Amino acid sequence: MATDIALPLGKAEETEQAKVALLSIRQLMWARFTRSRPAVYSGIFLILLYLSAAFAPFLAPYGVRATHNEYPSARPNPPRFIDAEGRFHLRPFVYALQPGIDPRTFTRVYEPLTDQRYPVRFFARGEPYRLFGLIPMERRLILVDEPAKLFLLGTDSLGRDLFSRVLFGAQVSLTVGLIGVFLSLVIGAVAGVVGGFYGGVVDNVMQRAIEVLLSFPQIPLWLALAAALPPNWSSIKVYFGITLVLSIVNWGGLARQMRAKVLALRERDYVIAARYTNCSDMRIILRHLLPNTISHVLVVATLSIPNMILGETALSFLGLGIRPPMTSWGVLLSEAQQVRVLLQQPWLLTPAFFVIATVMAFNFVGDGLRDAADPFAE
Repeated sequence: MATDIALPLGKAEETEQAKVALLSIRQLMWARFTRSRPAVYSGIFLILLYLSAAFAPFLAPYGVRATHNEYPSARPNPPRFIDAEGRFHLRPFVYALQPGIDPRTFTRVYEPLTDQRYPVRFFARGEPYRLFGLIPMERRLILVDEPAKLFLLGTDSLGRDLFSRVLFGAQVSLTVGLIGVFLSLVIGAVAGVVGGFYGGVVDNVMQRAIEVLLSFPQIPLWLALAAALPPNWSSIKVYFGITLVLSIVNWGGLARQMRAKVLALRERDYVIAARYTNCSDMRIILRHLLPNTISHVLVVATLSIPNMILGETALSFLGLGIRPPMTSWGVLLSEAQQVRVLLQQPWLLTPAFFVIATVMAFNFVGDGLRDAADPFAE
């Protein structure tokens, strides 16, 4: 009987060992990444944020340039479920706003007109737009009938809906980070791999150039390069110019890290064997060196995107980055530079929350990827 019981247990252990042995490196990395809940939740948040930016014309109640002249600096007027008399309504609604002047502070105030409710309409027809710049559409996710206004985050000094502009600004701020990091990766990876693989004079020249670049303070260098952009450039040219400025400043650190990885990898047995079999340098780099640095590159890229976003926000906040009529989170924050504005219109700081949340999310995802890149650490 003891033998009959021991055999199934032994087979079960062998089966479990076989399951573990069948896991690939990618599966181990994914399992290690999903163990970090902050990284997973941050990744979901970033996916939703990028989707919101992509579908901004549909999600935004109003266009990016739509101006409500009667409601400058209006407080948030979100949907309600409870009316002025304390009754609950299943369908959300808003009240129309009556502009006025506060007799004590002489600032604009907006009193809700509680005599009529304006229900929120979903997938209603609104101002025409082109989704992705191609598909003509009129439907918007959420709208209200005139004369009521749906200001989820209030308006700026010109009466433009802040929530809509935050969504459209995300298109610029988030893509600047991606494109800038991509350019930095290309420049840094090429410089690091070439310098680490060949060494000698090539490596010395590249390292001295990187040291000169890194010797400059980052923010002043950003400011100097951004100020050099011609003032008569269009918004699109300024966008790509700022992206190029950010990538030029940030490629040196990646090049050094790639060089260190290649210096360690070029002495491995499989690289030496490839050399003895007369493989070309390009084949060794593309087939043996670069694939072993991809995980490290992904981690560095993820951790570099927040710096790009912060750089664009800082430059635009100071008036040297993205310029109106193009909108970014930095452009939106530039209106909140005065203390008087912050005291009277604190909702103008809302874009700062999105900047902080995005930077923290990328850092959490980067930490998760860094742990996942070495699944055998524990």
